[in-house]
Amino acid sequence: MTVHTTPFTMISDKTPEWAFREPGSVAGWRLSWLPEHTLTEVQARAGMELDELLSDPAATQDSRTQSVIETCAEVVGIRWEQAVVLLAKRIAARLNQGRSAQGDPVPRGQARSHPLRKHVVEPPFVH
Repeated sequence: MTVHTTPFTMISDKTPEWAFREPGSVAGWRLSWLPEHTLTEVQARAGMELDELLSDPAATQDSRTQSVIETCAEVVGIRWEQAVVLLAKRIAARLNQGRSAQGDPVPRGQARSHPLRKHVVEPPFVH
């Protein structure tokens, strides 16, 4: 796994999703792709690992990897199928960010998101 962890964030070099510690909380974590759930650090780490595993379509065909996917989802407290749907929706949302209201690609230099935002994580409580 390539999840890089600090006391406040978890990021991956395989996926644009992240986890962050809740503002003012010692133990509460949130995943970017599962923001409505407050998680423990262990659950957040499992969520990041789950995202990484599901991001590699070739690996998901391996029975050993499938077992790890199921275990990670169980630790997070969701079904692995639910994780697939949630992550697919995040991918679709990111793809749509680069389109105009008419569905055309936004001209270069006018993108709505910062090109480095993929891996630069700034928790809401850090300015």
